[in-house]
Amino acid sequence: MVHDGPVSAEDLENYETDMELALYREYRDVVGLFAYVVETERRFYLANQVDLQVRSAAGEVYFELRLGDAWVWDVYRSARFVKSVRVVTFKDVNVEELAKAELDLSGGSAFRG
Repeated sequence: MVHDGPVSAEDLENYETDMELALYREYRDVVGLFAYVVETERRFYLANQVDLQVRSAAGEVYFELRLGDAWVWDVYRSARFVKSVRVVTFKDVNVEELAKAELDLSGGSAFRG
């Protein structure tokens, strides 16, 4: 559908909802490719390599996070797959290892023909 007039608030809301749904579907399709879920104050990542270091400078503690082979949860990024990511944050970082057995939907099904 093409709009020639001004965009309404409802149109913007519908667009954002559609973008978030598409992002969720992409996440669902790719989550099985990754070993870790990483959550920072600003972003959510899937990654296969995670290096988290606690650093301090001038009496301040911060976290340096390096991710390899990652996917970024960001509705506004056109390229969500990235080779490497470096994040520096003063907030906590949550890293969880994904249980591959729970994510494997391809094999061990009870519905065999």
